[in-house]
Amino acid sequence: MGTRKPRGRSRVGAARPPGGSSAAARRRGGSPSRQIPILRADPAFFFDVDGTLVEIADRPHQVRIDAELVALLEALRDAAGGALALISGRSLEDIDGLFAASAFCIAGQHGAERRDAAGKLHRHRAPLARLRSAAQRLRRIAAEHSGLDLEDKGANFALHYRLAPQLGPTLRKTMRELVEELGGRFELQAGKMVFEIKPSGVDKGSAILQFMREAPFRGRTPVFIGDDRTDELGFRAVNRLRGDSIKVGAGPSQARWRMPNAAAVRAWLARYVESNSKARTR
Repeated sequence: MGTRKPRGRSRVGAARPPGGSSAAARRRGGSPSRQIPILRADPAFFFDVDGTLVEIADRPHQVRIDAELVALLEALRDAAGGALALISGRSLEDIDGLFAASAFCIAGQHGAERRDAAGKLHRHRAPLARLRSAAQRLRRIAAEHSGLDLEDKGANFALHYRLAPQLGPTLRKTMRELVEELGGRFELQAGKMVFEIKPSGVDKGSAILQFMREAPFRGRTPVFIGDDRTDELGFRAVNRLRGDSIKVGAGPSQARWRMPNAAAVRAWLARYVESNSKARTR
């Protein structure tokens, strides 16, 4: 990454509290500061989608992206010189469908696939034939319970149980057994009312680090906003780069900052866009 020169911060957000570091957060028992960071002048934006930019729906296919959010992300991308990426557990194809014609940089399936700023696709190699075999068992389980929703993302399979929370312990046991049968090339990842089998060796943190080695992200200060346990490795990567990690919602986290919900995230980002626009016209 090289030596980074000191840079100023915008006026959007609250002042950083004394000791506002990851070490301080750990001393508070893993609870991020509830103040909002003041962004530096050279941000590289990374966003989870569900629960961060939009509220979580009962089923993933029920999520809708409004035109106002698309326009906000496009304005943020312009303000950051193109350095904006969506970092999601959803597949790249699914994210493109949600955001219509706006071709953002994307890391999908928790980093198993990625589209960089040049439009090049990067895919993690994994023995998918073995995963397909395990998926047959997952389909049978999902068919037996109307409250379960199975997502086939390509390299990942996610079993959502938001509408059948009583099945959580049983599903965890079953998914662990499947992962053990698959061997070390796959791992179990738990999220908000979801268990997911994904390729080992890739995650949201590794995806962010890959983007940060490339233009236009390289040399900028990473800002990652997420809401789930699956975002924690992203927070850790951003903290290592001395960026701003922001947790949405309740729960312990390695993030340095906290926001209450997706609406607060969008309002904060809108203020940043407005402030940046005024600064450019001066």
